[in-house]
Amino acid sequence: MTGRISNPNLALWIAAADLSHGELARRIAAEAMRRGHRQIAPNATRIRRWIEGERPRPPVPVLLAAVLSEAAGQPLTPGDLGLMAAGPTLDDIQLPLLTEAAAQALAVWTRMDLFLDRRDALRLALGTPLILAAERMLGGHARRLNRDTKGFDADTTAALEDVTTFFTKADASKGGGLYRSAIVAQLAEVARRVQDGVPPSLKTRVFAAAADLAALAGWVSHDCGRYATAQRYWSYGIYAAGEAGQPDRGVEIVTRMSHQMIYLGHPGDALGLLAVAGAKAELPATRALVASQTGRVHAALGDERLAEKHLVVADELVAEGLGDDVPDWVAYFDAAEHAGARAVSARDLACALRPRAASTHFADALALRKPGFERVRVMDRIGLAAALFNEGEPEQAARAARHALDEAARVDSTLVASRLNTLLNAARPYRTADVDEVCTRARDLAATRPTPVAA
Repeated sequence: MTGRISNPNLALWIAAADLSHGELARRIAAEAMRRGHRQIAPNATRIRRWIEGERPRPPVPVLLAAVLSEAAGQPLTPGDLGLMAAGPTLDDIQLPLLTEAAAQALAVWTRMDLFLDRRDALRLALGTPLILAAERMLGGHARRLNRDTKGFDADTTAALEDVTTFFTKADASKGGGLYRSAIVAQLAEVARRVQDGVPPSLKTRVFAAAADLAALAGWVSHDCGRYATAQRYWSYGIYAAGEAGQPDRGVEIVTRMSHQMIYLGHPGDALGLLAVAGAKAELPATRALVASQTGRVHAALGDERLAEKHLVVADELVAEGLGDDVPDWVAYFDAAEHAGARAVSARDLACALRPRAASTHFADALALRKPGFERVRVMDRIGLAAALFNEGEPEQAARAARHALDEAARVDSTLVASRLNTLLNAARPYRTADVDEVCTRARDLAATRPTPVAA
């Protein structure tokens, strides 16, 4: 191929279709004729110019997508081919289901994230496009073009696994704010190496580690308020999980996306994502996770009946045991995590319906939490204090809040800060010296990690 490549997505899909420029031009002209567009008759030179960055006028992008969809055996849109007016698919949560093209898109996202430092560079996906993207990614199968295998060997794969494990533990313990840039930089290196090629013998390990790293990059980005960026990393994580042959890993990542929708006040989108995830979940742990989170969303909507229906399903799955071989990436979901979902659900339903003992569930979660999950333990402690305020126990609440704030000061997380806002709202009716003291401390701590919404 001669000339510069300014539209790598188009170049890669043409290569995947195994069509010469001349043959592609002929098929586009035939498709145009079939649809009644007699004036459209590109040639090989025009195809080359499109690859170099020239944008064809409508209806050519649609015709080109139709021809390449048939030839490549993969449904494609003009956006998949890099032919949207906004440029390459930087603003589209859907990844091209092609190994090198997906890695190239990831490389661009990480470059924007690390060097441009613009939180508004990507738009948050909401509504139907978000749900359809998740469904497509969970059900898609990628095609690989690069036959070179110099991107990874056994040593670099083991190093990737080790550093991913380290970052995962560090985030759970201290929050991801300190490590986010390093995690994103590691993911950028993964994207570069994937484009250089992955040996077949290492494919499962490489993409499993990449899925874990992308899921983590999304989570710490969400925890730092970079919501659209988090979606893009999660979308690559779902893609990588599929490449690794771990569909339930992709399901778990979709639940993270649904958590974000709850957090940002879009419960309908959260339910849509969970419906997609639930249809694909097979492992007991992921089925229980989806059921628990679905119950939580219905509680946020004030629907006690549906909340209890799904929470009971999760109760039963957890009680039966989630299996002897629970994968590391979902091992965090256990009786403690479900108790936390029960607690938040009880809190939300108390606001919508009648007082409930959310404090009991928060206490259960704290008693069950394993070592190494300090951030979520802090969130449980803050939740317990807020629940006690809501339940008319200000003295107990103030004592619990004091303990929670001591621990919260050691965790760098806007999720913790937003839980502090929930505490402040619950404490508002009370005016005592002890309550004023903890509220002042909570406000000071929340101000260092501002967040726009409560969770």
